[in-house]
Amino acid sequence: MIIESETARKVIERFHRAFQAHRPEDLDDLIGEGCVLENTTPAPDGARYEGREACLAFWKGIASSPNLVFEDEEIWVSGDRGIIRWQLRWSEREADRIRGVNIMRVLGGKIVEGLGYVKG
Repeated sequence: MIIESETARKVIERFHRAFQAHRPEDLDDLIGEGCVLENTTPAPDGARYEGREACLAFWKGIASSPNLVFEDEEIWVSGDRGIIRWQLRWSEREADRIRGVNIMRVLGGKIVEGLGYVKG
């Protein structure tokens, strides 16, 4: 269990750093074949993406956006599960931000599930 948590933490931290650094190419070796992604929008359930290529394309689009700034509030991992609490800013104005969380699952050193939620 400890090794699994260490692997999951490394993968999840690398995933988050790709967004902070605007380096979508860093996501290439982090996403698993059977990945499932549930986006934060549209309300109420968010869009669902299935498969490595669909998830990778979606996440790369966000990571490559230079005006989006992700700041982590906390990264927590236990076993194959992890949580990233974050803030997303799209301008310098205080009102132009949102807080959210990604619930992640890592198997075999790859992200296989990412469920996104935001404060409404």
